[in-house]
Amino acid sequence: MDDDLIDQAGTSLSRYTKLPGTGFFYPDSLDDERAERRARETIEDSEAVVIADGDADGLACAAMVREAHDAALDVADFEADIAERSAEDDETETEENVEHDGDDGDDGSDDVDSDDADDPTADAHAQSPVGLVSAGPYSLDTALERVVAYADDGIDLYVCDLCPDEFEPIADVLDALSESCASIRWFDHHQWDDAVAAAVRERGVDLVVGESDEECTADVTLRSLEHDFEDRWTELAAVTRDHDLWIKDDPRSDDLADYSYWSGGEEYATVIGAYGADLPEVVREYVESRRVEKAARIDAAVDRAAVHEVGDWRVAVTYGRCSQNEVAEALRERGADAAVIVKPAGSASIRGSEDFRHAHEVAGRVNGGGHPQAAGCKPDIYDDMLDYAHHWTTEGQACKRVILAAFEAVAEEVEAGEAEEADEAGEADESVADDDQ
Repeated sequence: MDDDLIDQAGTSLSRYTKLPGTGFFYPDSLDDERAERRARETIEDSEAVVIADGDADGLACAAMVREAHDAALDVADFEADIAERSAEDDETETEENVEHDGDDGDDGSDDVDSDDADDPTADAHAQSPVGLVSAGPYSLDTALERVVAYADDGIDLYVCDLCPDEFEPIADVLDALSESCASIRWFDHHQWDDAVAAAVRERGVDLVVGESDEECTADVTLRSLEHDFEDRWTELAAVTRDHDLWIKDDPRSDDLADYSYWSGGEEYATVIGAYGADLPEVVREYVESRRVEKAARIDAAVDRAAVHEVGDWRVAVTYGRCSQNEVAEALRERGADAAVIVKPAGSASIRGSEDFRHAHEVAGRVNGGGHPQAAGCKPDIYDDMLDYAHHWTTEGQACKRVILAAFEAVAEEVEAGEAEEADEAGEADESVADDDQ
């Protein structure tokens, strides 16, 4: 393929935001080879391994585990690399197909990890005795299998900010890890199926699940690790929570979220491990320079939105490569009870509000999951590149259709449940009236 076809330079924003990042067009076979090699280099000879969601919450957990193991990397090389990237202003985006946050979070981050021999951070993934493997809910089984393949016996394994929708895909690999690992600790704050949680715990896993509407996984990890953390870690957890639960009281939470999206996992974990929630000036300048582009993408997605009446809900649906949380917030401000942001890579983010707390139920019907007010999915509707071509040229028409159908099914369930409750209440009132007589 001609590189110019997927190079956004010189292309209008209204066109290139309808397409995935260049990483989408990188063959899975080559990407898998690179991922396998990096995983082996990361895991081999490690004393502990962290499998974490690659968003700000998951990576904060990884930084905490490294702090507890005295295994943080030196931040100086990363700061120098950030300064060089900013100076060159040559930001090649490579959207990864990783769903973040079960809430999809899901846009993927820019892949700034480099294999350049002159880059002092190129082998950072192999330098810490606590290896970091980023994963999403759909790649959790693969990440666990790589730990089985490459880890020494007797390591400590941590899984952070990841919730399996089903136990079967991880059953065999978790059995193997239960036999080989010294300990397995799993920290999360998503809504777990009781049967899945019980099956995980039966394998000897120390599973700690926080309240999804009160804690982020960084909170859970901080209170679960046996380590005397300095106050800056408590502050980091609070600021991470501010964004992850969409509280939005601390402006620093947007800085953390944006930086985690635009940096590699090793870089983010190292920088926040060194500085906490107060990012250094070089990082703040880098983030601000990227926000000009981010704002333009948000505006484009909001302008594309259409509102659908589903039951009692106003559901705004849009399409594009953008920051889904900010787009959802803008659509809520325009009166939407729920927002759906369909991505060019085929996935979608579903965001709710105080009047809509069924996002995870909708996502669960279309190959996804998450929280009541934040979920992600990737409908199983893409069989070949022609399906993706149709997806891009119609701005996700088929994906939008199946997600709206899921909204309608959930609306019918909610309506039926409310009718049943009303009938039961009416029968109770009649019973009381009869007793009074």
